[in-house]
Amino acid sequence: MSLTSRIVARLAGLPPARTHAVAVERGLRVPMPDGATLLADHYSPRGGGHEPIVLIRSPYGRAVFGIFGRIFAERGYQVVVQSVRGTFGSGGEFDAMRNEARDGRATLDWLAAQAWFVPNVGMSGPSYLGFVQWAVATGAPPYLKALAAQITASQFRSLTYPGESYALDTGISWTYLLHHQEMPWWRIQWAALRQRRALLPAFAAVPLAKADELAVGHRVKFYQDWLAHNTPGEPFWEDIDFSHHLDAVTAPVNLVAGWYDIFLPEQLADYAALRRAGRPVRLTVGPWMHSSLGVLGAALRESLTWFDAYLRDEPPRAPAKPVRIHVMGGGGWRDLAAWPPSATATRWYLGERRTLGPTPTNGDAPPDGYRYDPANPTPAVGGIVLGAHGGPRDNRRLEARPDVLVYTGAPLSADLEVIGPVAAELYVRSSLEHTDFFARLCDVAPNGRSVNVCDGLLRLWPGRCAPAADGTMKIHVDLWPTAYRFTRGHRLRLQVSSGAHPRFARNLGSGEPLGTATTFRAADQEVYLDAAHPSAVILPVAGATPSAE
Repeated sequence: MSLTSRIVARLAGLPPARTHAVAVERGLRVPMPDGATLLADHYSPRGGGHEPIVLIRSPYGRAVFGIFGRIFAERGYQVVVQSVRGTFGSGGEFDAMRNEARDGRATLDWLAAQAWFVPNVGMSGPSYLGFVQWAVATGAPPYLKALAAQITASQFRSLTYPGESYALDTGISWTYLLHHQEMPWWRIQWAALRQRRALLPAFAAVPLAKADELAVGHRVKFYQDWLAHNTPGEPFWEDIDFSHHLDAVTAPVNLVAGWYDIFLPEQLADYAALRRAGRPVRLTVGPWMHSSLGVLGAALRESLTWFDAYLRDEPPRAPAKPVRIHVMGGGGWRDLAAWPPSATATRWYLGERRTLGPTPTNGDAPPDGYRYDPANPTPAVGGIVLGAHGGPRDNRRLEARPDVLVYTGAPLSADLEVIGPVAAELYVRSSLEHTDFFARLCDVAPNGRSVNVCDGLLRLWPGRCAPAADGTMKIHVDLWPTAYRFTRGHRLRLQVSSGAHPRFARNLGSGEPLGTATTFRAADQEVYLDAAHPSAVILPVAGATPSAE
């Protein structure tokens, strides 16, 4: 047992090791059908060789997830950690997501031909390492008996175009990470320290097609492909969208998600599809961002529990209920029979004088307005991004901007729990046909600190949302699902704006193609509050709605 694995196991709360001796074979050559050779490392308990197998396929190097390999091996598993095509010595060219079905199947076939093969195979890993599991899950060989996928999803298009905008921060940050990850360790550390500053020119790029060159010094194929294929329904995404085939997945699936993770809505949709198909599935959702260390601890615990149950036929250590969530704001962990739990869809209405509450406005309140200028875009503060700069943050400086409308409720007379999908239904008008609307739900403490709970953006273009006879549009903005306790004395707040840059690529307002747009047009926006236009945020409330104090 290495010192690192001992420390990680203790921090993650893992069960005791079964062995302290692990053998490692490095650089095994795995042939692909097109002649490329992928490299893999094989971990196994020393003196063993007939234990169940865990396969981990990664674009981030075998050393990074070698700790997973050692920890699983110390607990009685063989582990194969493989570098995907075009990374860390593996042959071929890396083309994000597009080769994982073929290469993953070939790797499973290679496993079956090894002398140490046992027909009890599982797969584990977060993010891209989870996507490669979905790529082979449909029609997989019968010996693939368990999947453990964390902070990931069976399709990446919705992640790339949230609300049909473009996830600029995530796309460029991931491009930067991949560019630097095979450099000497000191250059990797230096690149990580200066990443946010180094990416500022890329985030400000006009047109967006130049952003990859500004970030890493050259054009990046997958980044250019994503910009070029942003129209909904494009065939480009069909070959790497496995969400339509989840009913054909036979291996039991364990999912770990985070309330501030970039994949959350898609991952919850995967859970729902598996449940509808009657497949064994377990879901854990914690108070995590994509980069949270807590996710890795949960990934190891849940994977081991899942593999012991489905690869070893041992009694499960997990709770009997299939869903476990953390209710943020002090609500703690809950075990549920299903997601989402029973709740009452409750509307909190935007009112005059920037109020928010469960009673709609009576009369003819005038609309509130603001001007969105893409030359000075509304900035992103925390929220759903790839790096550690996301998550819950104090929003007071953001809320002081003239291009952000803020609607605040009275102090709560009792705790209010919001658990499930959240949405904003807004009546709006814009001076432009091409524009965005962003809504964010916040928790305001008695000292005035405003912390973002969940949010979402909707991109509009001609024909997406038909205007009414009076020129207003009724739009539905899906916010991130959440589980949050607003405590007594706190206030609910809804922000409305038209951007969160660079999390979302700014809408220039011109209607030009995403990658080549260069024309800036400012938008004059209105949000309506009167009785005929009852703009509201829709909250899934558990229990009764408390009154204001």
